[in-house]
Amino acid sequence: MHLAAVSAPGRLAGPRPAISIRLPRREDGARVWELVAESGGLDANSLYCNLLQCSHFAETCAIAEAGGDIIGWVSGYIPPGAPDTYFVWQVCTAESARGQGLARRLIASVLARPCCAGVTRLQSTITAANTASWALFGGVAAALGAPMTHAPHFTREAHFAGRHDTEHLVSIGPFARRAA
Repeated sequence: MHLAAVSAPGRLAGPRPAISIRLPRREDGARVWELVAESGGLDANSLYCNLLQCSHFAETCAIAEAGGDIIGWVSGYIPPGAPDTYFVWQVCTAESARGQGLARRLIASVLARPCCAGVTRLQSTITAANTASWALFGGVAAALGAPMTHAPHFTREAHFAGRHDTEHLVSIGPFARRAA
């Protein structure tokens, strides 16, 4: 799982606009791709991948918007054969939105949707050095009142041919639906 903070261009000091969370639309794909690219800390997907996430996987993804700007993004899916699990692929927030619990709100918004009615587990992968993601998922586990475990999942040598740090599979759950 990847979490990053990015600067929102053109932001002036002053009151913050209200943040809304909504389903993504196909038209959002390019703006999501730009937010992810600006983060500098996320693995870049192709623009086409983000277009598919914003269309085919819209029910399990979410966008945070403020003043017409996309300031947050979560992508995820329910894995085939695991209808009780929501897998978080990426979480990204603009620097202007940091410190407001936005990443956790994005995840909670997806968990509250009808498509996740049977979900009692949350999973993601995180590199050991990604302290922001460990903190986020620790907070999510605490909010859900559920245990969190992790183990190496995709290793540097066996899966990434030495080109990427090991990704640890983080599992939260089971949790009660009322907690989500």
